Amino acid sequence: MKNKVVPSQETQQEAMKIAKATQKPGQTKEQTKLIAQGIEKGIAQYKKQQKERSRQADRAKKKALKAKTMSQTASLDTVSINNEIAPTSNKSAFLPWGLLVISWIGFIAYVTQS
Repeated sequence: MKNKVVPSQETQQEAMKIAKATQKPGQTKEQTKLIAQGIEKGIAQYKKQQKERSRQADRAKKKALKAKTMSQTASLDTVSINNEIAPTSNKSAFLPWGLLVISWIGFIAYVTQS
């Protein structure tokens, strides 16, 4: 049930090169082949780990990009809400000053008629 990964021809050649380079005097061809197979397994495992790290890095990058996009969207929503509130607050600021001016005009009119 376990998928057996067949190493590529290039990996096999590289493993055999390494095994022959580290071959000791008196070592048989069978022993060298076994060492080469172990090196192939190590290379396959290394490649598998690198693929997994690459996938995790991609996931983290996508997650960060998504979070950044969400925060920008949220800040844009906040700005649009503030822009909707701001005109109302400008009208509210005009009201007290308008009432003050009207009351002074009324006061001056009252004083001058007396």
